[in-house]
Amino acid sequence: MTTSTAPKITFIGAGSVVFTQGLLADLFAFPELRQARIALHDIDPERLETAVLAARHIAQVLGATPHITAHADRRAALTGADFVINSVQIGMGEATRTDFEVPARFGVRQTIGDTLGIGGIFRGLRTFPLLKALGEDIAEVCPQAWLLNYTNPMAMNVQYLAEATGLSRVVGLCHSVHWTMHGLAELVGVPPAEVTYRAAGVNHQAWVLEFRHDGEDMYPRLDALIEKDPQLRRRTRVDMYRRLGYYPTETSEHSSEYVPWYLHHDSEVERLRLPIGAYLEIVEENVAEYERSREALTAGRPLDVEGTMEYAPQIIHSIVTGTPRTVYGNVPNHGLIDNLPAHGAVEVPCLVDGSGLQPTRQGALPPQLAALNRTYLSTTDLVVRAALEDDPVRVRQAAMTDPATAATLPPGRIWELCDAMVQAHGDRLQPGLRTLLEV
Repeated sequence: MTTSTAPKITFIGAGSVVFTQGLLADLFAFPELRQARIALHDIDPERLETAVLAARHIAQVLGATPHITAHADRRAALTGADFVINSVQIGMGEATRTDFEVPARFGVRQTIGDTLGIGGIFRGLRTFPLLKALGEDIAEVCPQAWLLNYTNPMAMNVQYLAEATGLSRVVGLCHSVHWTMHGLAELVGVPPAEVTYRAAGVNHQAWVLEFRHDGEDMYPRLDALIEKDPQLRRRTRVDMYRRLGYYPTETSEHSSEYVPWYLHHDSEVERLRLPIGAYLEIVEENVAEYERSREALTAGRPLDVEGTMEYAPQIIHSIVTGTPRTVYGNVPNHGLIDNLPAHGAVEVPCLVDGSGLQPTRQGALPPQLAALNRTYLSTTDLVVRAALEDDPVRVRQAAMTDPATAATLPPGRIWELCDAMVQAHGDRLQPGLRTLLEV
C-alpha cells in the first residue's frame, strides 16, 4: 500500500468500547500507525462518546497523535477509509438473551450461541441487513478499503458478504487459533513464541494439523499429559481430539455446540462440565466493564492500556509498511481446502504484506475433520440462502440440519422454535423472513 497520508481506519460498532480499546492499543503500539486517522462510528451516542474518550486516553498513554473523529453517520465515517473494522452486535444484550431464553423453553441447550445452533442462525439473520448496507456504502465511498470483520457468526457473515455485496477485500478475523496455540504451548511446557504450527478448517471448528517445537512433534507430549491427567479428559475439545486425532481450535464451550454428541445428554454435560448459558454471563460482564470504563474516563481516572494481539492491527501494519506476516483469516474457500464446499468460508493461514492479504491453499483435510466441517458449512449455507432468496423455509431447513438442534428436537418442534424466534426478534429480521410457517 502506498499513500502520502496517514491511513484512515474506520471502526463500525466502535461502541464495543472494551474491544475497541484493545484494538487501538495494538494499533498505536506500532510507530508507523501513531498518526493514523481514526474514524469512530456507532448508533448509540453515549457509547460513541465513550469510545472517543477511550481513544484519546490510549493515544496519550502510548504517545500517539492520531486524528480522531466521531460519526453518527456511517457513510461519513467510511468516506476515504483504507481499512474498516466491523464489530457490531445487532440487538446487543437484549437480542442475545432472546437467543438463549426462547430455545431454552423448547429444551435446547446452548453455551455461547454465536456461531451455529439456533442462536447462531438468528444472530446471522439479524446481522445480514447491516452487512448488506455496509457493503453498499463501502462500494460507493471507499471501494479500495479492506473490510476486517470481527462480528459473529463469522462463517455466515463472510459468505454472506461475498455473495450479497461482491466485495473482494474482506477477511473475517478471530483470535481462536492464536490463543489455542498459546495455551497448547504452555500446556506442553514450551515457549509459545517458539512453536510452529498449521491449522485449517472453519471458524471455531478449525483443527491443529501441525504442532512442533524445534522440529519435534508436540502431539505425543500432549497425549502423555492427557493420559496422566483425568481432569484434562473432562474437556470437550480434549474429548474431540482423542476421538478425531486433531485438536480443535476453539474452547470447549464453543466446540460442544457444533456437534450432536454432548449438550443433549445430561451425563455429558456433567462429565465435561459444560456451562449452559455461559455467554449470558459474558454479556453481563461486558456491560459492567463498559460502565467501569465510562465512569473512569468521564472522571478523568487512568485506565489500563493493554494490547490484545489481535490480527486486525497486524494486518493494517503489514499492508501499510510492507512488513510480511502470517495471520489466520476467514475467506471464501475457492479451492483453498479441497474437500470443503467452494463457496463456504474457511479459516486458513494468510500471507499479508504491502500487496494485501493472500490466503494459502491447504489441500484436503483428514476426512473425519472435513465431514464435521461440511455439516457446519451446510447449515451456514442454508442460512445465507434464506437471506439471499428471502425464503423463510430455508431458515427452518438450516435449523433442521444444525447438529445440536437436530439432536434435541423433532422437525415439527424445530419449526415451532423458529416461529417463536421470528416473533421474538421482530423487525430485526429482513421483512421476507418474518413470516410464520406451519407444516
